[in-house]
Amino acid sequence: MPATEPPFALVDPAWLQGPRVRLRPWRAADLAPFAAMSADAQTMAYFLSTLDTAASEAMVQRCQALIETQGWGLWAMELASPGADGPFIGLCGLHRPAWSLPFAPCIEISWRLARPWWGRGLAREAAGLALAVGFGPLALDEIVAFTTAANQRSRALMVRLGMRHDPDDDFDHPALPDGHPLQRHVLYRLAAPRGARPQR
Repeated sequence: MPATEPPFALVDPAWLQGPRVRLRPWRAADLAPFAAMSADAQTMAYFLSTLDTAASEAMVQRCQALIETQGWGLWAMELASPGADGPFIGLCGLHRPAWSLPFAPCIEISWRLARPWWGRGLAREAAGLALAVGFGPLALDEIVAFTTAANQRSRALMVRLGMRHDPDDDFDHPALPDGHPLQRHVLYRLAAPRGARPQR
């Protein structure tokens, strides 16, 4: 990532629009479907726990507050529908981790998709939009992603995005207690493409 933190960058919505998915600020109507997704045991299998309604709503508020503060963040994800709002299907975007991580400071890419939408390539499309923002308007030198070692689905997507894993970067996540089955995490990195930044 750059030597300095990314400045405020209000991202043009054109950067957040793909053929099938759209990333956007959060709305009150997203609270219920996000809470349902956050309570689903399969969707949250590689997190410390599912979230109750209060915790889910608090997360939405934090995500939207960061978007308003810095102009980018973890956006709501919806199906693209020309001239209309599409259904909410998850979240995707860029985030500055708050934990004390061995590779910090960094900017990570993150995604979470409601289970009915798995297996359709939608998370990959959304992640591609987020990466374009990171290497375009934010001018990041590197974006990282990390997950628990057992999360093969997310790891496969990281590989499809062109991210690279070095076992020497693997680490124990500080938010998880010693001996927890999800404690060991893997880190994937993606450097900014050489040459001109992508444009839209």
